[in-house]
Amino acid sequence: MKIAYIIFNQITWLDLIGIYDPISRLKSMNYLPDLSWDICGFTDTVSDSFGLEIKPDKVRNPLNDYDVIIVPGGLGTRQLQFYDEFLKWIKTAVDAPYKISICTGSLILGAAGFLENKKATTNYQEYAALKPYCREVTEDRIVDDNKTITAGAVSASIDLGLYLCNKWAGESAASSIRQRMDYRG
Repeated sequence: MKIAYIIFNQITWLDLIGIYDPISRLKSMNYLPDLSWDICGFTDTVSDSFGLEIKPDKVRNPLNDYDVIIVPGGLGTRQLQFYDEFLKWIKTAVDAPYKISICTGSLILGAAGFLENKKATTNYQEYAALKPYCREVTEDRIVDDNKTITAGAVSASIDLGLYLCNKWAGESAASSIRQRMDYRG
């Protein structure tokens, strides 16, 4: 399984790290030894609203070879959902079996057309913004609609990571990873 983590300016880093940590343990704890990922960006460097900067592994590379794309949220999503060039890049993931978002990352999935006729969630402050992109907006913490998976606000990122560990490697793996993380949520 190959994952593309999508990063962009004004990202909320916890959205990314919260899901990245449990998923990376699927590889390090040998549950999915062939798991791989790239940090993919639209620009050469990416920083959050406070200036913490990270350089992506891949810049504007097509996303068509990935099994999973994961789109975190952040203030940047509010503008990016209307930025055609960025959305054209995201749409190269059309054949990725899994399309996943945390918080307002769902606005990006929606603007790219990946939430059409689906049930989804987002940050509680953005339910109205998500509504035009999907069949139904719910207040559920995690929504899995046929491999399109969305999670609520930033604190849901760890829960989503553990949910995916369970989905991809089973309950025993998710439980072991949760214990290793000492996560009691």
